[in-house]
Amino acid sequence: MTNLGFPENYVEILPEVRAFLQSDLKLHIGGRWVPSISGETFETHDPSSGRLLARVPSAQADDVDAAVRAARATFDSGAWHLKLSPSDRGRLIWRLADLIETHAPILAQLDSLDNGKPVKKAQQVDAPLSAEHFRYYAGWPSKIEGATIPVNTPGTFNYTVREPVGVCGLIVPWNYPLLMAAWKIAPALAAGNCIILKPAEQTPLSALYLARLFEEAGFPAGVFNVLTGFGETAGAALVAHPGVDKIGFTGSASVARTILRNSADTLKRVSLELGGKSPNIIFADADLEQAVIGATWAIFGNNGQSCTAGSRLYIQRSIFDRVLTGMSDQAANIRVGMGMQTDQPDLGPVVSMEQMHTIMGYIEDGRSSGGQAVVGGQRIGGNLANGYFIEPTIFTGVQDSMKIVREEIFGPVVCAMPFDDADEVLHRANETPYGLAAGLWTRDLQTAHRFAARMQAGTIWINTWGDTDAASPFGGYKQSGHGREMGKEALDLYSEVKSVWIRVG
Repeated sequence: MTNLGFPENYVEILPEVRAFLQSDLKLHIGGRWVPSISGETFETHDPSSGRLLARVPSAQADDVDAAVRAARATFDSGAWHLKLSPSDRGRLIWRLADLIETHAPILAQLDSLDNGKPVKKAQQVDAPLSAEHFRYYAGWPSKIEGATIPVNTPGTFNYTVREPVGVCGLIVPWNYPLLMAAWKIAPALAAGNCIILKPAEQTPLSALYLARLFEEAGFPAGVFNVLTGFGETAGAALVAHPGVDKIGFTGSASVARTILRNSADTLKRVSLELGGKSPNIIFADADLEQAVIGATWAIFGNNGQSCTAGSRLYIQRSIFDRVLTGMSDQAANIRVGMGMQTDQPDLGPVVSMEQMHTIMGYIEDGRSSGGQAVVGGQRIGGNLANGYFIEPTIFTGVQDSMKIVREEIFGPVVCAMPFDDADEVLHRANETPYGLAAGLWTRDLQTAHRFAARMQAGTIWINTWGDTDAASPFGGYKQSGHGREMGKEALDLYSEVKSVWIRVG
């Protein structure tokens, strides 16, 4: 049992959260709570204070095999996709959404403690959006349709049906632990699949609590399974297992390459939502007040720990100093603090000591390459010295060829660079191996439509940044992945199309 000693300035920890953290946490396999077969555990910590939160089972290959067998047995029995009507499946998914909403304060505290994000934002943004994703997909089971095909063969009737893929291994990241899980689980459920969720080892808690809500909602045992553990063990075994039909992954491009290699022997379906180095372009004719605020939070929202972070900022030269001054003032007023502290900050810590060292390494490399951190650029000490806090940082004097400009940092660091004309900045914006998101700020409709057509990214934001909706597809070009999450397009990731021919003549 963990001895929980939280800082005095934390909001009151809910009794349900304390009880959960002090319980004997186990894997969720086939509707049962079980320890890892090896008995191995690992620790998860509060990045705001470095304190131990809980010990969590460390799943190994044997645990993965047990989960796959449980999910496969449930799928083959038809308990989810055949014996329940589409309407009944939709009602269960909707019930789960209601439970997420009801338990939002608990889920928000777990994500805040595990990830470091301000608990107010976790409760007001992450939890409601997660519930909304399940509600959106709750309407789909009764609307997944096939088609009749007017084929050329006389006396032949041809039709198609959509069927679930089978057992889906879903591997999700640590930046939005609950929400990223919802993005994948909801469409997989709607399509009729059974699921094995592998949360990030840095943030396993809300996934385990979510399994409790699946039980309370009344899902058949084996539809939803949770394996906590490390990517090198549990994740790798899940990817390579021949009983897994599909892998859905959100994370880095380097890990995605490993997943593709490890899935090759079984030729399983793989969808990838990967990183980005998103360009954000401000033209001189933009509403500068709106653009400054938008560009500030495009990079510093969620501490820059977003795959769509607007980390390459291109500002037309005539307004470069004005925008930079405005953003510097905005950044200087951002309150950084512990995610659970009573006086809620704007930003919490980055997720781990490892991530903090990675980000600081990029900052030092930017300096040594000739860039200047005009705002921030330091680890925060003082009463935050035990956590993993970094100042919001703005770099200038950098070039497109520099490492700090080309590589994804996944932290609160933006590179601001001037440009002169539209063709120049369009080329520079697209000159990247990534293509997840891009944005521009302009009052000129012709410029807006031209750039929307020519920027190589899966999402284009114009005079805004970060908007998403469960009904709108999301995904990347180039090394930002393949496949689309959200919207009806996500159902393609989790379903097969079967063509049926009948001789009737």
